[in-house]
Amino acid sequence: MDIGTLAAQVIKGDRRALARAITLVESGRADHREQAADLLQRVGKAGRQALRIGLSGTPGVGKSTFIEAFGLMLTGQGNRVAVLAVDPSSTRSGGSILGDKTRMERLSRDPNAYIRPSPSQTHLGGVARRSREAVALCEAAGFDIVLIETVGVGQSETMVAEMADLFILLLAPAGGDELQGVKRGIMEIADIILVNKADGDLKSAAMRTCADYAGALRLLRRRPQDPEGFPKAATVSAIDETGIAGAWAEMRTLVDWRRAQGHWASRRAAQARFWFEEEVRLGLLAQLTAQPETRKMMADLGEKVGQGALTPAAAAQKLLSHLKSCR
Repeated sequence: MDIGTLAAQVIKGDRRALARAITLVESGRADHREQAADLLQRVGKAGRQALRIGLSGTPGVGKSTFIEAFGLMLTGQGNRVAVLAVDPSSTRSGGSILGDKTRMERLSRDPNAYIRPSPSQTHLGGVARRSREAVALCEAAGFDIVLIETVGVGQSETMVAEMADLFILLLAPAGGDELQGVKRGIMEIADIILVNKADGDLKSAAMRTCADYAGALRLLRRRPQDPEGFPKAATVSAIDETGIAGAWAEMRTLVDWRRAQGHWASRRAAQARFWFEEEVRLGLLAQLTAQPETRKMMADLGEKVGQGALTPAAAAQKLLSHLKSCR
């Protein structure tokens, strides 16, 4: 594979080249990782930036339905939209369904939209390990907006905030009271909370839930990257497609303010540093487990932990002390 040719095709907006590029960066093979690093360096020189929007919510809240309605509205306004959907992987087989295109049937046929499902594999935090690199490739391919849909695991789904400019949390009607809203973790990093399914018999429940969360948000400490009134809560209906245009207007207001105040650039820089450190940590761990002596010692210590001869903390300390003495 010629990386220079692939990079040029991605920058031209070739969808097949983009698919091949994302497959390359998702590979764990050592030679593919070297090629992926070269590819990302080349496409990064294009200097393109898209609005990155992370969307999270519990399973069944209607993330895919909302993304389809939201994406169609955006493409209708002339925007090119990429959707990176992360599917949970089985802890037994390691497989994923990857059925997001079937759940976004209308959007998948839109020529200005691109949908790419990816398995979460063993990565925690609601996103795949290489989602950030896939976002960079979509930016280089000329997409204006990149939507990152997380797996929907709940309060621990905070990693997406480290790769997005906006973090949108979708909630279901009657999903909790005001006390539920002040939970730390995913609540305190959300920029906008949208209560979905505000239609039919659930509309009144959605309005009450929105009011509860709006009150809870006022109890959270003000963040420097937020203007007055943010973060805020609103109701939407992905089925009736109501409230979505208003939510988009709120997102643009927040983005424009952050750009004007310098928070956009500083946040992008902080995210780049975060992922540099994350790559170093993961790389060191991979090198560590690749050494036969270390793998054997880990297996022996693990056996002792399983027998009750050592506590997990004591076994870990022994391994770390051994590694320190080997420097």
